[in-house]
Amino acid sequence: MSKTYVVPEEIENSNTLEAKLEHLKNIKRSFNVYRVDCGSCNGCEIEVFAAITPMWDPERLGFKLVASPRHADILLCSGPVTRQMYYPLLRAYEATPDPKVVVAIGACGSSGGIFHDAYSVWGGIDKVIPVDVYIPGCPPHPATIIHGLASALGILDQKLQFKEHTQDCDEAILVEDSLIGNILFERDILIESKRLMSYFFGRKLYEKYISALKKSTDIKNIKKTKEVIEIYSSEEEDSRYEECMKRLHNNVYLRYMKQFAPIKDDYKFII
Repeated sequence: MSKTYVVPEEIENSNTLEAKLEHLKNIKRSFNVYRVDCGSCNGCEIEVFAAITPMWDPERLGFKLVASPRHADILLCSGPVTRQMYYPLLRAYEATPDPKVVVAIGACGSSGGIFHDAYSVWGGIDKVIPVDVYIPGCPPHPATIIHGLASALGILDQKLQFKEHTQDCDEAILVEDSLIGNILFERDILIESKRLMSYFFGRKLYEKYISALKKSTDIKNIKKTKEVIEIYSSEEEDSRYEECMKRLHNNVYLRYMKQFAPIKDDYKFII
């Protein structure tokens, strides 16, 4: 659908990039946020409400929800803008003092999501009003919401950087002989490794765990193998690898060892 709303000239002139940056500088760490549900499924709302609980405590960063757009610095908009919410969104936008920051939250707010071409919606928030910040997700996690707002508004320095892994390849890992005589064991170790640490780092985890297993003099001896894994996992500089190696041992290795011997509680790692 084409955009039908034309931002009034006085609002457009008051919401230049320079004016918004100066506004953020002036209000520093005190941001009033007004939430506008533009027809969402309520998934984003649940995460927003979770984000303002004491567990996440966004007020330590200056964020506070307000009950009226006339008191707001930021409009937090969710949903694909249904036809019924078109005019309420415009009224909230025009009622918010200038300059103002508009945030589109969730997949629907950012682009219309799965409803982008439905007859009953306009699409993303930017199909109706100008958007300054996008926080994607279906729905985004409370930590993502707070981090996205804080980074976009200059409260937190953006430390995330693009990193390309050129050493990876598309070829599957070759397994010549199974360590326990069942090739499904290595397959499940790889699957669980990727689940725990994603595709690239999952392969690294797989290699670390399999290498540690090979150090055991008797892989089918559960007690000896646990001692070996404990030694090699504790040598990891990254504690995430240490924990995930122990999880692989508990979730996959011990499951396969049940066919050889009963599993006692002290054979498991306490994580």
